Amino acid sequence: MKLIIAVIKPFKLEEVKEALSAIGIEGMTVIEVKGFGRQKGHTEIYRGSEYTVDFLPKVKIEIVVADELKDKTVEAIVKSAKTGKIGDGKVFVLPIEEAIRIRTEERGEAAV
Repeated sequence: MKLIIAVIKPFKLEEVKEALSAIGIEGMTVIEVKGFGRQKGHTEIYRGSEYTVDFLPKVKIEIVVADELKDKTVEAIVKSAKTGKIGDGKVFVLPIEEAIRIRTEERGEAAV
């Protein structure tokens, strides 16, 4: 099993959710986060004063999938989250040792 973590622009969340649903991904965790990468934030003007916004709003999606779904899942996220502009985000893939559904005590892929 793999844990796929995607950090994307907030307005792309619905599009990513629909793309994942289309390939059969049934569950995910979504967290509102703030951060920055190479762009190091940006400068804005508010009431005549200039200030720097260091941490930009992002959405972090966490999904656990079977090994054979990893490539399709990553591809769906990348294609649906991409705008071609700086700050589109990142996708990370990590191995999962074990998963346990608390209610039924199912283990492994059955718990996902």
